[in-house]
Amino acid sequence: MNDSYNPFSLQGKTILVTGASSGIGRAAAVECSRMGARVVITARNSQRLEETLSRMEGDGHRMCICDLSDTASIEEMVAGLPELDGLVNNAGFTQIRPLKFIDEEIFKQLLQVDTIAPIILLRQLVKKKKLLSGGSVVFTGSLAGVARVSPGNSMYAGCKGAISAFVRGAAVELADKGIRVNAVCPAMVDTGILDSGTVSQEQLEQDRLRYPLKRYGRPEDVAWAMIYLLSDASSWVTGTNMILDGGVLLK
Repeated sequence: MNDSYNPFSLQGKTILVTGASSGIGRAAAVECSRMGARVVITARNSQRLEETLSRMEGDGHRMCICDLSDTASIEEMVAGLPELDGLVNNAGFTQIRPLKFIDEEIFKQLLQVDTIAPIILLRQLVKKKKLLSGGSVVFTGSLAGVARVSPGNSMYAGCKGAISAFVRGAAVELADKGIRVNAVCPAMVDTGILDSGTVSQEQLEQDRLRYPLKRYGRPEDVAWAMIYLLSDASSWVTGTNMILDGGVLLK
């Protein structure tokens, strides 16, 4: 038995993680570092990025401040990046609004950050030849974009549904470059994304009970799925929308 054999290892790989200042992005950055990757983390908040950096293991990591809602900022960041073996296209946010209260400006902001920015980032990385052959791109999608949508979440579902469709097209186009493109599509994850108070704690607790595993996901649950998709263990996987739902679609 070879004790060093691990097809899920990220040793020697350089990974860019967006939205790394909190939640799933922070967990992805930390867990990738634990698996041996050199990680470039990006977000808008330098203080929170430094907190993420302090939790990471190993050497060679770096942080980069970037406003992904601004195309010029994306282009500037890409110009300064090293060659990458992987991208975790994670940055995003949500806004709960019943359909009749959808605000056009908020919807445009959601589209810009959750849909347009990650697509433009991938475009720039491909144009500037920053993604190496054999590389892997992982988008953070959502169960809402492919299966089940809760009331008031239609704007977010639309944005993430567009990402899930884009992943399939990008996977076809980038296959001849040896670059794989996938998405993880989690159900509710405990990231504080609904701490604004639009949903009460009682409502959240009732919702948790719908899950066969009786809990929401943890950021690490999603990060570990991302590591599979970034690693050589998934070298024959592309164009997928991997559902991570604690079994909620079974009910």
